[in-house]
Amino acid sequence: MHDGRPFQVNKVALVGQAGAGKTSLAEALLATAHTIPRKGRVEDGTTVCDFEPEELARHSSLSLAVAAFEQDGRKLNLLDTPGLADFVAEVEAALAVADVALLVVSASEGIGPHTETLWHLAGDLGLPRVVFVNKLDHERADYEGVLAQLRGRLGATLAPLELPLDAGPGFSGIADLLAEQALSYDGDGAGHAGPIPPALADTEHRVHEELVEGIVADDDDLVERYLDGVAPSLAELAATLSSSVAAGRVVPVLCGSATKDIGIDRLAGFLAGLAWHHHRVHVRAGDVELELEPSGDGQPLARVFKTVVDPFIGRISLLEVLSGTIHPDEQLVNARTHTEERLHVLESLLGKRAAPVTEAVAGDVVAVPKLHDVRVGDTLAPRGSPVVADPIRISEPTASIAIKARTTGDEDKLMTALQRLLEEDPGLRVARVEETHQVVLSGMGELHLQVALERLASKLHVATDVEELRVPYRQTISMPSAAEGRHKKQTGGHGQFGVVHLRLEPLERGAGFVFEDAVVGGAIPRQFLPAVEKGVRRAMAQGGELGFPVVDVKVVVDDGKSHPVDSSEASFEQAGALAFNEALQRAEPCALEPISRVEVQAPSSCLGDVLGDLNGRRGRVLHSGGDERGDQQVVALVPTSELTRYGIDLRALSAGRARFQATHDHYEPVPARLLERTRT
Repeated sequence: MHDGRPFQVNKVALVGQAGAGKTSLAEALLATAHTIPRKGRVEDGTTVCDFEPEELARHSSLSLAVAAFEQDGRKLNLLDTPGLADFVAEVEAALAVADVALLVVSASEGIGPHTETLWHLAGDLGLPRVVFVNKLDHERADYEGVLAQLRGRLGATLAPLELPLDAGPGFSGIADLLAEQALSYDGDGAGHAGPIPPALADTEHRVHEELVEGIVADDDDLVERYLDGVAPSLAELAATLSSSVAAGRVVPVLCGSATKDIGIDRLAGFLAGLAWHHHRVHVRAGDVELELEPSGDGQPLARVFKTVVDPFIGRISLLEVLSGTIHPDEQLVNARTHTEERLHVLESLLGKRAAPVTEAVAGDVVAVPKLHDVRVGDTLAPRGSPVVADPIRISEPTASIAIKARTTGDEDKLMTALQRLLEEDPGLRVARVEETHQVVLSGMGELHLQVALERLASKLHVATDVEELRVPYRQTISMPSAAEGRHKKQTGGHGQFGVVHLRLEPLERGAGFVFEDAVVGGAIPRQFLPAVEKGVRRAMAQGGELGFPVVDVKVVVDDGKSHPVDSSEASFEQAGALAFNEALQRAEPCALEPISRVEVQAPSSCLGDVLGDLNGRRGRVLHSGGDERGDQQVVALVPTSELTRYGIDLRALSAGRARFQATHDHYEPVPARLLERTRT
């Protein structure tokens, strides 16, 4: 499908721990490309990529932002992502469409726990990774220490391309290890070449030789010539390095200061000069599965990777173009809904600012406002096309709260507003739990949920209150029983009369409910039996004295009485409920609690703490063992009531290095000593 021409559009995901300076780096790259003014970018609290009120209030990125710039004839779409662990879903969406992950590390803070998570997320997707060591102008900047951390904790095959000159408050330049020259910066954002300072010359030359040997080792022809004493040219080294980086075999390291504009021009040029390969997307065409690399000569094909809800414009969909070229007013079909969507306007993004464009080519990112019904992960293709891209995989939430509308007037608007919130934030989930009569909002952590509620109030004008999250307990019976329900009421006209005799029998866990008609001789007319079942189901839902829904029970109706005039469906519904409630008390009911299957991935160093914590939560460990990264994986069954704060507690006891997923597994009887707690 490829026409032989190099692609000119790519996507760079900026990822890193909170405080590493990703947004400042995005600003500096945009300024270097003269996309925005160089002065007054971050100092006054305004940035291109952070513009939501919640971001401005916290001085931190909370959502994915896109900002495009041109460098050396190539368009680069920066995908600036949050560094807080609670907002990892935004990072996952960015990495799913990016062509390279640019990992930003603070020279003064080093590698934090979340950095490791982000590193592995990019690696699992097969993305090339580039490291930029930022903040070398800070007091505690330690470039060599960061390199040691990268090698020791991430196991990276590093290729440092630069060394800082005088890291710390006096930082003013870098050493180019390939060209063996110093670059000094005087505030205009451009490096001025000069000789390597004598104090650094020996170290620079040694590291240069190590770098050259590492580069040539990835090319057989260069190795042979190098061993024969022929030094490769600078152009040959750059080309080989670029190919090795694109293939993911080498991770280059560049350095500088985003706020002082040191090394930013070098980073921009390096990114523009990479031997880019677009990320491959798994697609299905009927029963055939294949990998699709974006191509400019195919049919127009796009995938939605982000939705933004603007209070004035409405829904804005961010699309990655997978194939062909898309033009304004293009009509494509949503593979999920099979409905046609007209892309009236195409826009290139610079944070919250949008500029119309006349086309979007394969590999590009484009914003399209006011599409009718699209979600994150939807594929847009020409009518009749069988191609569907895989959905974007987002981690499951790890924290939940129960919410309710603050005012009666907002009750009807709550669910609609929550659905709009979910369109914008792929890391959120909403469920209405019928057993507890609660609306449950789930997210990646406390801060994530707090921000969601703030946006619900500020953008969608629905104020909410948080209430205690109730666990959906159930109950079942321990032994067979039988009872009669008699409903008799006489009024001035027709009375009410119905008598039902039934038996209860326990079923296996998970079997549900069985209703059996064993009435003989017409004791209960056939037309009233559905009413009896309705009454039984109502009583099961109400749960008698314990108040929990009844499950795993067989109800056999075997006798009863009727009256030719006074019997009715309402009479037998009530009689059925009375009979069930009486039989339930005789059957020794027991409460059941939900049990979750919990899968934890944690470093070996905190395995003991993880196991001890799970034991304290009444957990039963099913399996534990190491994985290919050297981490430990633990699988356990844990009562769901013990997991309400597990994500927060696990992050604390593992210093943020452990992750988990919990899914409902089954129900078990509540221990007698804890039964009273289920009623509070």
